[in-house]
Amino acid sequence: MGRIATAAIVSLWVIPVSVLVNRIVPDPYMDEIFHIPQAQKYCNGDFMSWDPMITTPPGLYYLSLVHVAALLPSKYVLQLAPSFPEACSTAVLRSVNGVLAVLCSIIVYEIITHLRPALDDRKVTLFATVLALYPLHWFFTFLYYTDVASLTAVLAMYLACLKKKYLFSALLGAMAVVIRQTNIIWMLFVACSGVIDITMAHQKDSVEVDDSKASNKGTNLSALNTSVNVSSNLKRRKSRGNSKANQHIFYPSNTSSASQTLGLLHEIQAIVLSSWRIKWELLVSFSPFFFVLLAFVAFLLWNGSVVLGAKEAHAVSPHFAQIMYFSILFPLFLRLLCISQ
Repeated sequence: MGRIATAAIVSLWVIPVSVLVNRIVPDPYMDEIFHIPQAQKYCNGDFMSWDPMITTPPGLYYLSLVHVAALLPSKYVLQLAPSFPEACSTAVLRSVNGVLAVLCSIIVYEIITHLRPALDDRKVTLFATVLALYPLHWFFTFLYYTDVASLTAVLAMYLACLKKKYLFSALLGAMAVVIRQTNIIWMLFVACSGVIDITMAHQKDSVEVDDSKASNKGTNLSALNTSVNVSSNLKRRKSRGNSKANQHIFYPSNTSSASQTLGLLHEIQAIVLSSWRIKWELLVSFSPFFFVLLAFVAFLLWNGSVVLGAKEAHAVSPHFAQIMYFSILFPLFLRLLCISQ
């Protein structure tokens, strides 16, 4: 029920705002002057021509063909577009992102439900609706850009990985890369998160097995060792009490920071060792992601650059300002997430 409510709420603003935008700005706007003519060429069956100013792959145009094909019967019945090329108008192409925005909100709902199953439907619907109003996502919902399609594909890939459908997740990752090639970074992020999830699950299972074995072995000796352990622990606490108190008085911050650092390093080491123990299972599960990565490397070698067109204006270079933006915003949002939980 929450999914339907989320889709209905998002549709309540997508439809009227889309109508308003198409009335005020009926012609291609900003980078639409490149994307819409290219999509219309695909509608005419011309798949060989390519605008050299377009930098992203043609994934959005293929999705548009599917969208237009789904709308064509109704347009033909209503005599709005007697042929397929005539159905690829600016308004229809823009509506692709409107449909994807509604689908994206449902995917966000599913992700929140999976990560926080204790939340009720009302809160999840509220969170998904608020996230659908994210300014950049909301703005490009009403234009023919790759942003909404790219985000929808990436989130769908993440959701499939959370549900341990790794082959389907890799296919969605390939689609995300075909829409926008920089999504290869998000595909690697999703694959790494899946590896960590499997590794942590194996660690939890091994700890439970060890605890059960230890409890079974210790049942016979527990009665004999209880009195001895209690007396020895009391003596140790009395002898170490003063020294520990002095350490906490003089070195509180250093010991805490050092323990946190050692704890983090220990966790990383444990994850790496556990991953190595189950390396064949991880290799089988995430091999589809590896094949997508190989295909992307082959594309780079063939194309000579990350972008398709306008290569001179989009040369790869270090962007230290982006790193600083990320280093400021990431801890902020992480802190807000911890507070919300």
